[in-house]
Amino acid sequence: MATDWLGSIVSINCGESLGVYQGRVSAVDQVSQTISLTRPFHNGVKCLVPEVTFRAGDITELKILEIPGPGESRQFGELQQTEMGIPGVGCQVGPSQNGTGKLLKKPISSSAPQSIPRRTDMKNQDIIISPQQQCSKSYMDRHVETLTQSKGFRRRHNSWSSSSRHPNQVTPKKSGLKNGQMKSKDDECFGDDIDEIPDTDFDFEGNLALFDKAAVFEEIETYERRSGTRSRGTPNEKPARYRHDENILESEPIVYRRIVVPQNANKEFCTDSGLVVPSVSYELHKKLLSVAEKHGLTLERRLEMTGVCASQMALSLLGGPNRLNPKNVHQRPTVALLCGPHVKGAQGISCGRHLSNHDVHVILFLPNFVKMLESITNELNLFSKTQGQQVSSVKDLPDTPVDLVINCLDCHENAFLRDQPWYKAVVDWANQNRAPVLSIDPPISEMEQGIDAKWSLALGLPLPLGERAGRVYLCDIGIPQKVFQEVGINYHSPFGCKFVIPLHST
Repeated sequence: MATDWLGSIVSINCGESLGVYQGRVSAVDQVSQTISLTRPFHNGVKCLVPEVTFRAGDITELKILEIPGPGESRQFGELQQTEMGIPGVGCQVGPSQNGTGKLLKKPISSSAPQSIPRRTDMKNQDIIISPQQQCSKSYMDRHVETLTQSKGFRRRHNSWSSSSRHPNQVTPKKSGLKNGQMKSKDDECFGDDIDEIPDTDFDFEGNLALFDKAAVFEEIETYERRSGTRSRGTPNEKPARYRHDENILESEPIVYRRIVVPQNANKEFCTDSGLVVPSVSYELHKKLLSVAEKHGLTLERRLEMTGVCASQMALSLLGGPNRLNPKNVHQRPTVALLCGPHVKGAQGISCGRHLSNHDVHVILFLPNFVKMLESITNELNLFSKTQGQQVSSVKDLPDTPVDLVINCLDCHENAFLRDQPWYKAVVDWANQNRAPVLSIDPPISEMEQGIDAKWSLALGLPLPLGERAGRVYLCDIGIPQKVFQEVGINYHSPFGCKFVIPLHST
């Protein structure tokens, strides 16, 4: 009967297109010429569906891997009847005392464990084949032959001949070898119990939490110390670790006081890197500029260098590349430049020319004088060639706040200018405009300023500026080192790669 093969584990080869399937026979239909496998494996991988059905025309080769015992085949037969709706649902057939059999009212669970021999068990015990299994084997051969002949397939002699043997159905030999020692390749690959294959995923986080990295590293370090395999350093010495901004190579100690003035400085500053920059008196500063001019650093060169450095600082204060961008034409900054009739005013005019060349709207205030300095006249001629606007009255200054005010009104020597009406009017306008103020080369602290600055730019070396000067910056105007030495200053440049650096009060 076809039900005698229910529960057998078989391997079905469906050719190159469909592959090889293994599983337990759950149904054999002689009418429709089909066979069904439960818990199937496809090419060694467990299928997602619980059952697959094959037609005789799709089967190229069929191998029997295991034949169930008498109780197992009957149990699978009852299970098939339960699924197909045949009477006797939920009952198991058991032998009676008179041999005719009776119904036991005991439900059969589809998840009941199956007695499938393991490969390890086969090595330790002999396999006993019952006469019922041998009869079932002969019936299966006849049934498969009928299937293959009806569909025109050629039965493979090496798989279904009477001389072929199942791995678990071995005839004992006279040599005394155990039956479990003879196995086929299919049994070695697919002989494990399919019920014991886990369905849950591997818990990587849980297993990783069991790994104590600190203990493992400590064990490795202890082993290296005992065996002497440490490549460098002593056993108790840890290798030095450096930051990304530290130099690995050893260098000479850093000397932070590299500028020494001939007299005690009234005030000292320091750079971002910690270098000390002392202040100088106005007399020493004036002497330094005079000696530099004698060696070729003329006033025109100094004005140009001061204008470049001051404009570069002003461009940074206005927003730099974020503000001065071709895409932000509608946000063109406005700068009010307040200059007096002296050299400091000429420095401011030079700064305004460079700002106007960088597409900044510059409004230059310069009062009318009968006689102007030659340096101011030359700077005004260059400024007039730009798009900047020059005014001489406070009324012409904008009523709305500007982006930046550059103060060049004050002078170190001509203090009488503060009493002029135009000076007082410009100071009042600047204080009411409430725009940030940048002061270029402001006077020393003893002289009061009318406009409080947020930033101040010193030239060469700073003067002892007061609190009203705001945050002090220092710019390089190109004075050579030997010029500093000539006036008695031991000088090493604190600028590094920049021309304008911030200074901090010590």
